[in-house]
Formats: sequence, structure tokens, C-alpha cells
Amino acid sequence: MSLRLDIAAQAPYVYGMKELLRTNDPTIIAFATALLSGEGIQSFTMDANMSVLEGSIGIMPRRLMVREADWFIASSVMRDNDIHVSE
Repeated sequence: MSLRLDIAAQAPYVYGMKELLRTNDPTIIAFATALLSGEGIQSFTMDANMSVLEGSIGIMPRRLMVREADWFIASSVMRDNDIHVSE
């Protein structure tokens, strides 16, 4: 019996995501996440636990990811609130 695994269905945050912003400032990530949540856009913070490896000095930037389909609206929300967006 052959078992086919649909990886994209099991890991929706891996495929189809695009980087919205990258920053060392955790307050910007929190503010951006709140803005996106208010617009009904789901986001995912990558590299949030890297501080364990770097010694909690904040040199590794965190990335805020959104679905590719939501990227245009999410980037507009960020620009409206003077938050720099990754291109």
C-alpha cells in the first residue's frame, strides 16, 4: 500500500509564505502583528527563538511572514503605519 503525504496541507505556514519585514526590534514585530490581526491577516514570526543561540543580545533579525496572497494588502498596512517593508 502506497501512502501519499500532502506536505503542503500539513504545513500551511511553510509553502506560499513571503517575508513582509525583517527587524531586530521586537516591538515592531508585535505592532505589525497586531495591525495585521486587526485586518484579518494571519502572520508568522520566524527566527523568534534565535536569541537562545545568540545569547539574548538581539543581533539576529526576526522575520514576519504572511501568505503570498495577503502580501500586497499587508505591505499597504505596514506602509500606512510607517513600517519599512521587505521587497
